[in-house]
Amino acid sequence: MFHNINIQHGESSYFQIYNYIKEIIENGMLPMGSKLPSTREMASIMKVSRNTVMKVYEMLEDNALVYTEKGKGTFVSRIKINKNKEWHVDWTKKINDFGNKAEELDIMKHEQLYKRGMISFRSIAPDESLFDVEELKRAFLNRIALEGEKILNYGYARGYKYLIDYLMKYMEEKGVSTKGKEILITNGFTEGFDIILSSLTNRGDKILCENPTHNTAIKLMKLYGLDIVGVDMDEKGLDLAHLDEKLSEDIKLAYVIPSYHNPTGTVMSFEGREILYNKLKEYKIPIIEDGFNEELQHLGTHIAPLAAISGEENSIIYIGSLSKILFPGMRIGWIFADKKLIDICESVKRSRNIHTSFLDQAILYEYMNSGAFEKYVKKVRNIYKEKYELAKSLSEKYIPNVYVLGNGGLYIFVKLKDIDSRELLDRCLKRGVIFTPGDIFYTDGGGRDTLRIGFSRNSLEEINEGIKIIGEEASYIKGR
Repeated sequence: MFHNINIQHGESSYFQIYNYIKEIIENGMLPMGSKLPSTREMASIMKVSRNTVMKVYEMLEDNALVYTEKGKGTFVSRIKINKNKEWHVDWTKKINDFGNKAEELDIMKHEQLYKRGMISFRSIAPDESLFDVEELKRAFLNRIALEGEKILNYGYARGYKYLIDYLMKYMEEKGVSTKGKEILITNGFTEGFDIILSSLTNRGDKILCENPTHNTAIKLMKLYGLDIVGVDMDEKGLDLAHLDEKLSEDIKLAYVIPSYHNPTGTVMSFEGREILYNKLKEYKIPIIEDGFNEELQHLGTHIAPLAAISGEENSIIYIGSLSKILFPGMRIGWIFADKKLIDICESVKRSRNIHTSFLDQAILYEYMNSGAFEKYVKKVRNIYKEKYELAKSLSEKYIPNVYVLGNGGLYIFVKLKDIDSRELLDRCLKRGVIFTPGDIFYTDGGGRDTLRIGFSRNSLEEINEGIKIIGEEASYIKGR
C-alpha cells in the first residue's frame, strides 16, 4: 500500500507522506501492532531520502499514532478511531451584535463585485505599476544587513524608533509643532481610528463629521454605537452654516478630512481650516484629523493641516497614512497626538496585536530616509494629475450632473441630475463598467444621486471609455 502515494510538487514531501500514513492508520488499514517498514526500506519504496522518512516517523510518534521499540522497529499504536458526526454548531446563532453589525456593514460582501475584464472605478488604491520596487529591494537588503536579527524579533508597541523619529521630522516639515506630542505606529488608518475611538468614546457619544465621509470611518463609528452628527457638504465643501447648527449639540469628538476628502476629493482652503478649527475650539470639541493623501497636493502650494494651525495646543489627534499612495500592503500609519493620550493608545495597541510589523517599519524607514519617497511622489503627482484632469473634464462633459467635485488626488465625486446611482450602476454593469455608489458614504441614508469615480489604477483609455459609458447610461435614464 505504500507504493500508492503520488507525491505532488508544491507541498513538502514529508508532510504528504505523514498525512498518507496517518489516514491509512485511522481508517484501520494498518491494524494495531502492525510493523512499519524500516526507515531505509520506506525511503526506497517512497523514493525519498531516509531523513524525510525519519521525520515522518517522528511526527507519527509525536501524535501517538506509532511507537518505537529499540532494536525491533516501529509499530502502529492502539488508537480509538472516533469519527464524530452528530454535533453540528449553528454558529450564526452564536454571533454577537458586534459581529453581526460588522457583517452587515461589510461593503466588500454586499456591494456589486468586480469581474475580470471590467473597467473598474471602484478602487482608490495606488497604481502598483508605479511602485519603485528596485528601491524597496535595496531598502530591504540595507536594513536586513544592518539589524536583521533585531527587526525579525518582537518589537515595541510604540513603534520602530528610527521611523518614529523620521515621522516627527516629517510632521515638522508640514508646519506642525511637535512640542508635547508623540507618535504611535499603527496598522494603517483603520487601526489608528479604531484605537482612538476605543480609548475615548462610549456607546451613545456624539461624534461630528462631514456628510458624506469615509465609509470605513462610518463603519467603525457605528460599530462603537456612536451617535453620528453629519455636517452637510456641497460644491464649495463643508457647509459652515450647517456646522453652526450642529455645534449646539453635546459633541464628544469631531472627525474631519481636510485634504482630498473621501469621497468628494475636495481640499479645504486654509481660511476654511482656520474657521473650522476656531469654531470647534470655541465649543471645546477635540478633533481627529485624517491626513488623507496630503502628499498628492498639486493644485497650488501645500496647505497646512489643522495640526499645524493648532500650534502648541493639544486638541488635534492627527492620523497619518501613506497607504493610498505608497505600498498599502505594508499597512503602516501613525497617530500623532498629546503625549498622555499616546501613552494610553500604546497600551490599547499592545493589548490587541503587540506591535505593527517591525520588519515593514524598518524597510519603510530605510526607503523614505534614502530620498526615494520624495522622487516617487514627484513622479506620481504628475501621473495622477493627468488622470484627474481627464476624469473630471469627461465627467462634466458626458454625465448629467449638478456638480463634479475633486481637486486632484485619486478620485472625483459626481452629484447626478435626478438620477439614482444604484439604477445607473445596474445598467453600467451590463456594459462592463463598475463604480462606487455615493450612498455608502452618507451618515443619514442620503446620497442616492451621487457616485465616486476612482481612476488611480486606470489607463487614460479606460478612463475615456468608462466615463463615456456611464454618461450614455445616465443620459438614457434621464431621457426616459
